[in-house]
Amino acid sequence: MHKYIIIVAGGKGERMGENIPKQFLELNGKPILMHTIEKFHSTYPEAQIILALPENQFDFWEELCYKKEFTKIPHQILAGGKTRFHSVQNALGLVNEEGIVAIHDGVRPLVSKTTIVNCFNAAEQHQNAIPVVDVVDSLRHVDKIENKAVKRSCYKIVQTPQCFQTTLLKKAYQQEFTEAFTDDASVVEATGAKIHLVSGNKENIKITSPEDLVVAMAFIAAAK
Repeated sequence: MHKYIIIVAGGKGERMGENIPKQFLELNGKPILMHTIEKFHSTYPEAQIILALPENQFDFWEELCYKKEFTKIPHQILAGGKTRFHSVQNALGLVNEEGIVAIHDGVRPLVSKTTIVNCFNAAEQHQNAIPVVDVVDSLRHVDKIENKAVKRSCYKIVQTPQCFQTTLLKKAYQQEFTEAFTDDASVVEATGAKIHLVSGNKENIKITSPEDLVVAMAFIAAAK
């Protein structure tokens, strides 16, 4: 089956308090986004990598690739949309063969190869697969009237890559956007499809704050 990797990187870095978007911040001497792309390429060298970036970041990314000598991993760049949904929708225009499409957050550089492989394999068998990890904190449901404890065993933390068979995903993204679409699984689920869960890896955090960057460095140090 043909493999596609859509990497969505539309961050502005506001929560980081930095002048450059978070995906371009350095982690262990290299921009976060480069770590992410390398992980997928090393797992599946034959996969087609599609990078969705804001159009005004194209030149900056190309300059970074030149400075860091990041020119050996082929990837297509296209303009993202006003939301993640629209960025994925744009990227699907480059998906022309039947196969499996993985959609991944550009700022999740510590996804494991095991998680990637498990998601692809499960999607081949079940049409889709998303990685999840257990909730370890206590949870409470809050509304305008009250708050109450809920069973954390009934909830999972959702990660990426989220993998789908091509036909299923393209059909799902023909829908009109709604605020209920928080990730790709929610888009596909809206068509009536059942979502298949696989185990993710705890290191696969989404780096959106300075604290996340510290945690990511700790994970890297612990792995050495």
